[in-house]
Amino acid sequence: MSVAEHFDAVIVGSGFGGSVMAYRLAEQGKRVCVLERGKPYPPGSYPRTPEGISKNFWDPSEGKYGMFNLWSFRGLEALVSSGLGGGSLIYANVLLRKDEEWFVNDLDNGGYERWPISRKELDPYYDTAEAILGAQRYPFEHKPYSDTSKTRAMRDASSKLGLDWQLPPLAVTFGNKGEVPAPGVLIHEDVPNLHGRARVTCQLCGECDVGCNYGSKNTLDFNYLSKARHAGADIRTLCEVHSFSQRPEGGFSITYYVHDLDREGNKINRSELPCISVTADKLILAAGTLGSTYLLLKNRAAFPSISNKLGTRFCGNGDLLTFAVNCKETNGTERKPRKLNPNIGPVITSAIRYPDAQDENGKAGERGFYIQDAGYPAFMSWLVQMSDSPGMVHRTARFIWDRITAKITGNHDSDLSAEVSSIIGDCAVSSGSLPLLGMGRDIPNGNMTISNNDWLNIDWKIKDSHNYFKRVRGEMKRLTQTWEGKFADNLIWYLKRVITVHPLGGAPMGLNPGEGVVDSYGAVFGVPGLYVVDGAIMPGPVGPNPSLTIAALAERAAERIY
Repeated sequence: MSVAEHFDAVIVGSGFGGSVMAYRLAEQGKRVCVLERGKPYPPGSYPRTPEGISKNFWDPSEGKYGMFNLWSFRGLEALVSSGLGGGSLIYANVLLRKDEEWFVNDLDNGGYERWPISRKELDPYYDTAEAILGAQRYPFEHKPYSDTSKTRAMRDASSKLGLDWQLPPLAVTFGNKGEVPAPGVLIHEDVPNLHGRARVTCQLCGECDVGCNYGSKNTLDFNYLSKARHAGADIRTLCEVHSFSQRPEGGFSITYYVHDLDREGNKINRSELPCISVTADKLILAAGTLGSTYLLLKNRAAFPSISNKLGTRFCGNGDLLTFAVNCKETNGTERKPRKLNPNIGPVITSAIRYPDAQDENGKAGERGFYIQDAGYPAFMSWLVQMSDSPGMVHRTARFIWDRITAKITGNHDSDLSAEVSSIIGDCAVSSGSLPLLGMGRDIPNGNMTISNNDWLNIDWKIKDSHNYFKRVRGEMKRLTQTWEGKFADNLIWYLKRVITVHPLGGAPMGLNPGEGVVDSYGAVFGVPGLYVVDGAIMPGPVGPNPSLTIAALAERAAERIY
């Protein structure tokens, strides 16, 4: 019988928590193994064709090994990522810190959150994570960035409405250190990336959320994971953990499936896959809110001392997607389409902060949030423009009629450039519309459970956060009105559902097992050597985009594991 390979630490997942841990522990000289269920995505490997995108979803049972993993639960949908670099592959790059005033403690009076850590304690780790992730603000003061219509529109609207607008730090390289930002310039790396591929500065193509083929986006595989591998970490992809338990002699035994890309497109039963077991002194779960909580629930029998708070405090970080459609601008008596051009620039360039009751200028009962501009790839603009089908049909019919008339009358113009251009029209629908992203302090009162057939279930109801979402939608409408546009909800809103890209909770932090599953360092109460370091440990919504907060908490935890 072969002896299982042993490591000082096994890390499950390679997102913002796992990648930080991998680097910091490898840097300390520990023998580290990272198990990532998805595959690597070097620059140039993200699909753009309809066929390629249709295959770019994660469901091995159906032969799909792609990046997007969409879940559906009671009250909401959740979109997460599968691949080396975790959520960094599909997130919109924003590196905002949790607001100091939003580290609340309201458990004692029937509330839902206690943050056993302060902004002051996290700030040094925020600084470190920002530096390694290469945070840069959108260089709006330079050409061609100053021509970004959606950024200007957000700035002008916030000024008109008296709101707090900012250019948040982004994990995007717009320019090398000491150089003037410019698109398409070769990026200088302090440590060669693990893909061995060249990268160039941001091309302003709006493709951040579908994977950056230029390497401009500072995903975790280009920084923390490359540094981890350079320091000796063993990073294994297509390795999906399904069980773990404590060893009698101490530490943990971990078993994982090994996926095979040669089987892509063919349905499989996971039980048919090769299984490998490894052992470790420390086990660090960083498979994301859904993944880590699922694994703990599934393997709960092996950890009888774990807190009964497992599965609690779930929320979607207040995520809400809406649209400002067909925006206009009036100059004197002339009213014409307003150019917002959502496909130019990175997905998010700016953010507006709305106060919370905890803020000095907040009102009682209000829960704070952010609204951010959103973009999408140029190929999506064609789909949006095609939604104006009646107008396009009319213009095409007019073109055909003019050709017939010209042939009959003999008044034939051989240069048809302007006429063909007129079929496309003024593109007011595609260039004059803008997605709006809201996120903030919704109510973290969802519960996560596992069914008899090992399906993950989440019971979270939008009605409990009704006042929060009502206010967010109201402010999105106000923004849309300043642009003389039409406000539109996303379709699932009419089903009283939301879609979140920031699921949080399930193994929340607390001061003790009566409050949470882990302490403020991610250590699981009652199970020495077991840690959770991802969105699952949030005891409530972060408010702004949570990625930097997860990384900062992992940086802090890494100092205490050994």
